[in-house]
Formats: sequence, structure tokens, C-alpha cells
Amino acid sequence: MDWYLEDGDTEGATVIRREFVDYLRRHADGDAEIDLAALAFTELVNNGVENAGGPVWVSVNWTGSRPVVSVNDLGSSFQMSAVAMPDPSAVRGRGLAVAADLAARLEVAQKAGGGARVRAELKVDRRDQQDLDPPRRIGNVLPDRSEAGPNGFEKEAFLRSLVVQMAQGVELSLGPLATEEVVAQVGTDVGGQMEAEFRSSHPGLRELLTPSETGDCYVRLKQAIGGDFYVLEADEDRIVLGNRACPFGDAVLRAPALCRMTSSVFGGIAARNFGEATVVLEERIAVGDPQCRVVVYLGEQPEIPHGHRYLAPVDD
Repeated sequence: MDWYLEDGDTEGATVIRREFVDYLRRHADGDAEIDLAALAFTELVNNGVENAGGPVWVSVNWTGSRPVVSVNDLGSSFQMSAVAMPDPSAVRGRGLAVAADLAARLEVAQKAGGGARVRAELKVDRRDQQDLDPPRRIGNVLPDRSEAGPNGFEKEAFLRSLVVQMAQGVELSLGPLATEEVVAQVGTDVGGQMEAEFRSSHPGLRELLTPSETGDCYVRLKQAIGGDFYVLEADEDRIVLGNRACPFGDAVLRAPALCRMTSSVFGGIAARNFGEATVVLEERIAVGDPQCRVVVYLGEQPEIPHGHRYLAPVDD
């Protein structure tokens, strides 16, 4: 990780501290030492920003067991005399002393052209990572070679196959429920963006979509990605849709959990507009039905125990 800060950019120093702490939390083996490491990082960066007399370059290298922070000032006013440990009663100038006390190792080197480089190894251990080297599967793997064009596989075939293979991989490793949870989360997030696009393409819509408008939104977003959805019913109680073609093509037969994408996209949009929604996948091409039939119940529906239930986000 690398950051560039202009001379005196204390606001930027605050921002990169948050990014650094987030980075530590993602990779550290526990949280015990993160606060002290963050304090050391802050002192090093602030020392450079306040004393360098020019821009500061900050980098973190964590290829070893512990992160190494380097602060390079690109100015010319920072001299070696400035890094002497201050008197304990001093109000300022204590940054390097604090960092040296918190770090496993701290080095300061004067640059020939002026300025200095401070490097500190922080007392945070990196979480062990499991080596993954799965054997290649050679049967029923996507994309099929017949889909390749003169220049190889095109983007659509590659991305569709990537999604299907990832779903299969999660199912093999963690089970079908885990796959549905992952796919549902993705569908919820993507559905929000698709609803926003629908609204931008239909100026004049009210804050909350009507059932008919919601059905039109579903059809629009599915047609855009190769589905063939159509509205059968749309009233205040429910929206019923049919579908003659899955966007994933025949590949969905190998990963039926991908149907949760449709459920969470439709359910999330409906919940945001009607407070709550329940989606029932009555028929699915993925499990051998000739077409899909999806019913989206609008509002609270306690008498439907086997559907996928969605609630409006708290922010809404």
C-alpha cells in the first residue's frame, strides 16, 4: 500500500490512518496489537507531514510476518538533528520517540539530497493463509471450447462461466446453503443499482414504484442480460412473472443456487418499495421446468412459509 501526501496535509494523514487500520484488520492475526500499531503509524506519518518541508511518501510492505512502514519525506528541511529523542517534558517532537517505543524496530536514514527515510517494523503478526492448489476438474467445466471465437473466449462467455464455476466451488467447499447466501447478497447489491438505472431511464417516477412499474423494472433488467421475462400479473398483492430463457443459459443446470440471484434482486427491489416482500420460485429452468415462474408477494405475507422474505433496509 502506498500514499502520497503534500506538505502539511494533516487531513490526508487522518484518512490514510483509517485505511491503514482497515488493512491491518483484514490481515492481522487478531486485534490485540492493532491499536498500538496504528498509534505508531500515526506518529510516523504526522512527524513527516509536519517536519518534512515538502511532500511525504508513505508505504507499507507486509510480505514478511510483520508490516514494515516507510515514511520518505521528499523535502530538504528535515535534518538528522531533528530526530533526537526529546526531553520528556517537551510538548512537541515526541513522534519518533513514541514510534520507536512501540515498534519492534525503527531505523532513520538521512538522504544525500536532504530529508530522511524512517522505516519501522510494527508488532503485528500476519494471519496464516491456507495454501490452495486445487486439482483441475476436466469434466463439465465451463466455458465449453465450442464457445471460443477466433480470438479465444469473449467476455460474455468468460464472465458467465466464472460466476457459475464460483457458485459450484462454494457449494463443493461449504455446501448449497452457503452458495445461496453468497448469491443472495450479490443479488441484493446488484438489484439496488439496477433499480437506480431504471429510475434514471424513466424520469417522473414517484418515490415508490407501483406494482406495474416494478414489474416493468424486472423485465427491463432481465432482458438487458439475456433473460426473457414477462409479466403475467401485477396488482397490489403480488407480481407474477414468467421466463422463457435464463441469462446463464444451460449453464444454470449445473448451479441451481444461482436462482437466488433472481430472488434477491426481485425481492430487494420490492421490499424497498413496499416495505416487505416474499419471493417464491414456483418453477425453475434450473431444475428442469420448461419455464420459470416467479411470484413476488408485496407487503407482509405471514401465510407464505416457504418463500424468500426480504425487508426494506433500515436506511429507507
